[in-house]
Amino acid sequence: MNYLEALNWRYSVKKFDGRKISSEKLNNILEAGRLSVSSLGLQPYHLLVVENDETIQKLIPAFYNPSQISTCSHLVALVTKTHINKEYVDNYFSHIINERGVTLEQLSAFRNNINLFLENYTQKELESWSEKQSYIVLGSLIMASAEEEIDTCPMEGFKSEIIENVLKIDKEHEKIAVVLALGYRAEDDIFQNFKKVRKPADKFIKFL
Repeated sequence: MNYLEALNWRYSVKKFDGRKISSEKLNNILEAGRLSVSSLGLQPYHLLVVENDETIQKLIPAFYNPSQISTCSHLVALVTKTHINKEYVDNYFSHIINERGVTLEQLSAFRNNINLFLENYTQKELESWSEKQSYIVLGSLIMASAEEEIDTCPMEGFKSEIIENVLKIDKEHEKIAVVLALGYRAEDDIFQNFKKVRKPADKFIKFL
């Protein structure tokens, strides 16, 4: 499939068939998330990939509609930072220096820009920014999954405290932003037969 065919093919699955995704396809999807767009390159998030059936069972009570969780192959939790401190930024620049073979002095203007950005945002604003960044990753994961012919269902409706406890989230410094279930659609999921409904192009796009 090309990417438009893939987007027309995909839908938010309500019930998976329980089959496991191959390691190759899963790694391709996760790599797409790693390579996703990130403002300033800071990537104020990381992914927790739940593949253990016992752990998935523990997570079922966290969801208001458990049908996707109880039947999926993998569950990806997008975890965002609630604090971006100097140590995190220092580690980021050390990584750039190692990867690109440049000096900290050469990056000084960029470092100053990041410092100004962080100083001009309140804690709540930075937390919101981090969450927005994670949704860009979510889009990349969904697109890559569709191209790999892997079904998905993104979910925001969950009890955060249950997921954070099961996955041992550092609640002082991070939070669950959104989760993505991966797998293969069940034959009896009637939603796969519904025509995709989106705004017509002339209502969605305006050229200026």
